[in-house]
Amino acid sequence: MEIKKVTDPAFRKYGRIVQNIDFSGLVEALKETPLPDDVVYEPSVEELEKLQVFAEIQTKCYGELPIQIGYCNGKNYLLNALEYHRSSEINVMGTDAILLVGSQQDVTDDFTYDTSLVEAFLVPKGTAVELYATTLHYAPCSASESGFQVAVVLPKDTNLSLEASHEGWEDRLLTAKNKWLIGHPEGGLPEGSPLGLVGENISVKA
Repeated sequence: MEIKKVTDPAFRKYGRIVQNIDFSGLVEALKETPLPDDVVYEPSVEELEKLQVFAEIQTKCYGELPIQIGYCNGKNYLLNALEYHRSSEINVMGTDAILLVGSQQDVTDDFTYDTSLVEAFLVPKGTAVELYATTLHYAPCSASESGFQVAVVLPKDTNLSLEASHEGWEDRLLTAKNKWLIGHPEGGLPEGSPLGLVGENISVKA
């Protein structure tokens, strides 16, 4: 598929490049986080949240709401699923990475989504992007064989375990706190995950 630069005007409906914050310390700290052959996600990491940039992100990007900083690292080339939150997510690239994104507005009334609508964007190392709440996204994809390291900033407790069962209508997509998920049948998700992606399980590998 075509992989556009994050500076392409096509990205504007999905998010923005975050300006006027120095993310270099966070990018450096990501080097100390694990980079496995699969994908690992940690929603809240003390070492990252101790950094000076934590308070600046919380104030400037989230209007003083409590936040968490974690990471998503590994090697991945497939879409597998799409998720959304009731809030923006900030991704800070410790390496070059590819984001596969779509629009929540294109999810049907029965919560299916055509994967042919997904777009791919290459985000360079050191760049931070805000993904809007209506942007469908999932784990980043590798821009090289060495894998990716990406810091993930979200409102506090996002992606933690649910405290109650959720069934029916959109509630059935809720797989963690503030996380609504639509999986692909070939995405290798845990049994019982909500499935609704229709079409190819997109790969960024040529």
